[in-house]
Amino acid sequence: MIGQAHGKFGGGKRRLIKQTQKKTAEGNKPNFSAMCMVGNQSGAVGIGLSRAKEAVSAKGKALHAAKLGLIKVRMGCGSWKCGCGMPHSLPFAVTGKSGSVEIKLMSAPKGTGLAADDEIKKLLGVAGFKDVWSKTWGQTRHKINLVNAAFEALKKLSGTKSERSVRQQ
Repeated sequence: MIGQAHGKFGGGKRRLIKQTQKKTAEGNKPNFSAMCMVGNQSGAVGIGLSRAKEAVSAKGKALHAAKLGLIKVRMGCGSWKCGCGMPHSLPFAVTGKSGSVEIKLMSAPKGTGLAADDEIKKLLGVAGFKDVWSKTWGQTRHKINLVNAAFEALKKLSGTKSERSVRQQ
């Protein structure tokens, strides 16, 4: 839900497609943006963002970009409250940043669920996580930056400890 359709009386409904317009001498030239998430619910996840002059082609390009950008994420049980050993959460806490949005994803005990924004729940759900806590800072209303920050955090799960410490500095 990255865009907003302007409805009657100024109220807006969140949409999957974001539309922008450019004023020219010939009239308005619309542009559409779409974001797509793909995953197999067992550790593989990818996101894609695309722009096009038509909504359908923007969706198709976003889906193609998401499939090309798949990453493998590590799953585990990193919560000191749980200790079950089953891969239902994050093995350790990770942070990610995109634009002004910063997010920290932390492992949670079994049965907690996904305690995050709706768009982050979708991303973590297609990756296969069941229990995760999150903390965010910045302009989280910008859903594209919020999802990108969460994806950057998930990328850090597959690296080694020395790579993560270099990235955080």
